[in-house]
Amino acid sequence: MMLSACSQNDEEYQSIGDNELLSVTIPSNFPPMIYNVEANPPTKFGFELGKKLFYDGKLSANGFISCGFCHEQKFSFTHHGHQFSHGINDLEGTRNTPSIANMAFFSEFAWDGATNHLDLFPIIPITNEVEMGETMTGILQKLQKDGDYQNAFNAAFEEGGVSHENFLKAIAQFMVMMVSYNSKYDKYVRNEDGVTLTDQELQGMSIFKEKCASCHTSDLFSDGSFRNNGLPPNPNINDLGRALVSGSSDDNYKFKVPSLRNVALTAPYMHDGRFGSLESVLNFYQNGVQDSPTLDPLLKTDEGLGISLVETEKLALIAFLNTLTDQEFINDERFAEY
Repeated sequence: MMLSACSQNDEEYQSIGDNELLSVTIPSNFPPMIYNVEANPPTKFGFELGKKLFYDGKLSANGFISCGFCHEQKFSFTHHGHQFSHGINDLEGTRNTPSIANMAFFSEFAWDGATNHLDLFPIIPITNEVEMGETMTGILQKLQKDGDYQNAFNAAFEEGGVSHENFLKAIAQFMVMMVSYNSKYDKYVRNEDGVTLTDQELQGMSIFKEKCASCHTSDLFSDGSFRNNGLPPNPNINDLGRALVSGSSDDNYKFKVPSLRNVALTAPYMHDGRFGSLESVLNFYQNGVQDSPTLDPLLKTDEGLGISLVETEKLALIAFLNTLTDQEFINDERFAEY
């Protein structure tokens, strides 16, 4: 199969053949995609297989918990309203479910960066004992006994067959297509359809660039780094974050900077879901940041810890953050559960 770039403002990969390649949009206001699309180009049948797997409870030990159970489309593929992810047998995890929109533009995944390849990302929740509680071998055995899946895998991959590699590639093809890029903000910065921002939204954008964009960089609204934002550790969990992966105390309490795209839809906030509103988040940055040896230097200023904000600035910031909601993405039938 061949890949070619074409479009007016956006780069798209297109295709030829029975199992046609799908267009993967790289918006003109986004940085380059990190995922190697040429190594696993999304195809019609591969995408459909990935979607079927994403919404299939068969991937869990009890046959009920699917990827889509915690990643709901209408909430930008998060588990809105749940502080922690819920899994098999009504067990509860220790972290909030992050959005999986625009994952192909990042190089490390999960709150602690436990994997650096999108193809391997699903292994984390699948094998987590309180999330899906299954083994990769167990999943493979289930799928190999299913005639519909056998046909779907053979159609999606030239070499065919239900294998670990094809299983992970199919889910990755589904996630690679999940590009959220049509919010009011996007249309404004791309000068599309005569979209304008209100005075308050423009004020919020200016404040955001001054006080927030050092970490929430580019139009991905995250630099993909791991930082300690001064959140006091949860005494019941004491999650060390990135240090659990790196083994270094220098990474204690550092978590991946989340993207703010569709943030108005993804409450509760922070890695442990402790804040139920954007107002609470901004109040925390204003007066709740706790000092520690690994606190991000950007949160230590001559004015003190955190981010200096007055009430009018917080209201403007929230107005701006609301412009990041992408209604087209959360209503896109391509990603909807059957």
